[in-house]
Amino acid sequence: MSLRIYNTLSRALEDFSPLEPGHVRMYVCGMTIYDLCHIGHARMMMAFDVVQRWLKSSGLRVTYVRNITDIDDKIIKRALERGITIRQLTDEMIAAMHQDIGLLGIEPPTVEPRATEYVPQMLSLIGQLEGKGLAYRASNGDVNYAVRKFDGYGKLSGKSLDELRAGERVAVQGGKEDPLDFVLWKASKPEEPPEAQWASAFGTGRPGWHIECSAMSCATLGETFDIHGGGADLQFPHHENEIAQSEGATGQPLAKFWVHNGFVRVDNEKMSKSLGNFFTIRDVLKQYDAETLRFFMVRAHYRSALNYSDAHLDDARQALKRLYTALSLVAPADMAAIDWAGPYAARFKAAMDEDFGTPEAVAVLFDLAGEVNKTRSAALAGLLKALGGCIGILQGDPQAFFQAGATGVGESEIQAQIAARAAAKAAKNFAEADRIRQALLAQGIVLKDSAAGTTWEAAQ
Repeated sequence: MSLRIYNTLSRALEDFSPLEPGHVRMYVCGMTIYDLCHIGHARMMMAFDVVQRWLKSSGLRVTYVRNITDIDDKIIKRALERGITIRQLTDEMIAAMHQDIGLLGIEPPTVEPRATEYVPQMLSLIGQLEGKGLAYRASNGDVNYAVRKFDGYGKLSGKSLDELRAGERVAVQGGKEDPLDFVLWKASKPEEPPEAQWASAFGTGRPGWHIECSAMSCATLGETFDIHGGGADLQFPHHENEIAQSEGATGQPLAKFWVHNGFVRVDNEKMSKSLGNFFTIRDVLKQYDAETLRFFMVRAHYRSALNYSDAHLDDARQALKRLYTALSLVAPADMAAIDWAGPYAARFKAAMDEDFGTPEAVAVLFDLAGEVNKTRSAALAGLLKALGGCIGILQGDPQAFFQAGATGVGESEIQAQIAARAAAKAAKNFAEADRIRQALLAQGIVLKDSAAGTTWEAAQ
């Protein structure tokens, strides 16, 4: 069975084969980096981490690009509020993002472009659009995209221009000729800092959000690539506008497959900062180990809504414990390669080849764990660990996982704090080193220093 992926553009499952044999090029819209990542962000990055892991497990080379938006109204506002530069804010938040998602086992993308590094490419693209009559200079100094001049606008979201008109404002704002038009280049405002301004043929200003991804994806992957991904909330208008920009400029399809992950919900409402019902990754990792959080996300299908609650995380913890219990019974044999013709591996592959069907794949892992419990087979334990690795779970030491359960804090997070304490001691910041020790102790973790280094154990 070949890999099939649900394509938002066609609204159907389609057989997948890369444009370049053996090589998949994938672009995913990443973070607008002005604050800590919440669980909704983690869900998106987790979904495409699983996608790229499975593509690699299928023997494909993957060039995975996940961008960072590091210039935006919210970023400027937050930097001004804190009295720091935009670069200081974005560097701080990028470092925090890398730390948080690293704890979840989310692998770094092949390329992680920052929007501010691609402004010349954005300006070139805007110039192409203006030359084709798809962009115009507005009276307020902005450059806007003329939506009605692009045939096929709405094909990704399934929205017709008539439907979109039903939501128009009465007044056309911001120098737009039509309420549906969107900004490509924003003229500078007096209150904005110099670092948020670029000189251009269109006047001093900065790029609009949509043009950033069109320019970065083209620069890193070419005019047409295999997969464009992101959260379901980006389908309209962001991805619709990307199509209008990129295809309007090049005349070529932007992406062969459009893939969108579902929302995280709390009390049946989408988790988001605007609603105030969000939990940062750091919030959750104060109560649960990182692998439990990963498993909670992975065992749900990426396109389904994910209902967040402590009860669901507790259940995920217990389920993951069952898998690790099987691995604790017998030392897993080393798996040089998975025999995909074997019964368990074949079922796992069939599940993942059907639109990355992790719920069915996880069910295979439980069946396999049951067989390990009965047979004490090192080969089957090795297969269990190897198949788990395809989706980023079961790679830790079982005893460390059980110990983490006693503290509520994951091994990876504990080791990160031990490393931070060592760095503080090396810098002779003994107050910070003591603070870290006390913070871990408050979470039930006792540190033990020796000549060989620092170890930990659960408090009795």
